[in-house]
Amino acid sequence: MTTHLITGGARSGKSRYAEQLALAHDGPVLYVATAERRDDDSFAARIAHHRERRPAAWGLHEAGPGLAAVIAAEGAAGSLLLVDCLGMWLMRFFDADGQFQVDAWQRERAALLDALAATPAAVLLVSNEIGWGVVPLGAETRHFVDELGRLNQDIAALCRRVTLVACGQPLSLKAPA
Repeated sequence: MTTHLITGGARSGKSRYAEQLALAHDGPVLYVATAERRDDDSFAARIAHHRERRPAAWGLHEAGPGLAAVIAAEGAAGSLLLVDCLGMWLMRFFDADGQFQVDAWQRERAALLDALAATPAAVLLVSNEIGWGVVPLGAETRHFVDELGRLNQDIAALCRRVTLVACGQPLSLKAPA
């Protein structure tokens, strides 16, 4: 198993970097989109931009909260899964009123960590680097920052590679010797 966490700030180039790595993969590539579609023109434009950059040969799976099940089902030996992004996946555990679904999150988070440890596929995971600014004022935003920060740390511990992308430039944080 080869796992690689690619993190960075908003518009840092982390998705583009992950896509470049996926382009170099010899086997099948499955793009695992985690964002929930919304009735929002600017968000639709973001999705279209990501879609335009992907080769037509890549598969697409729009994952819901059950990301671990997708990795378990689709992660065949020789394949590459590009998961974009963990922050959008975490957003699926906040309901319409902004309430965090703790039990569902804890269950799916644990399942994701198990699935990543078990899959024979190569996996590229894109996530937002979080918490380099001031502590957010709202409780929901603080909860999001806390949970994504913890998830990033646990995923980074599992991954063979961790790369921080800033200004489109990758900086290796962890690599095999």
